[in-house]
Amino acid sequence: MSSTAVADFQALSDSATFNRWAEFQVREAADGESELVMPWRAGEMGQYAGFLHAGLVAALLDTACGLAAASLVGRVLAAQFSMNCLAPARGHTFTARGHVVKAGRTLVFTTGELFAHGDDSNVKLVATASTLLVPVVDPPATS
Repeated sequence: MSSTAVADFQALSDSATFNRWAEFQVREAADGESELVMPWRAGEMGQYAGFLHAGLVAALLDTACGLAAASLVGRVLAAQFSMNCLAPARGHTFTARGHVVKAGRTLVFTTGELFAHGDDSNVKLVATASTLLVPVVDPPATS
């Protein structure tokens, strides 16, 4: 993927204040695939036991799936989102990958995976997701 395309999808991600706060870094978004990376910030991102908060797990997966869909059909909105937490999300960085399973005219079905990168270079699958996304159609210009 070209650096221009990555920059365009990074700008799209950065248009969401939350994504900027979380420091989502777009590594790929093309041909129905995406990859985001987020660094862990102790004291800001954890839940009561010290793992990555499930809200951030969901945000990473939702964004990765949305960018994968947007790489094929343009802007999208979530119609349905489902997440499975497989293991505590503990690591120094997190990588979310989105994949378009089927892109239709009115619905896009995607899946996502979230990986935690540990201090010992261990990479662990910690969550999965599936989404149904709706392409956004701009209304006709009014006079």
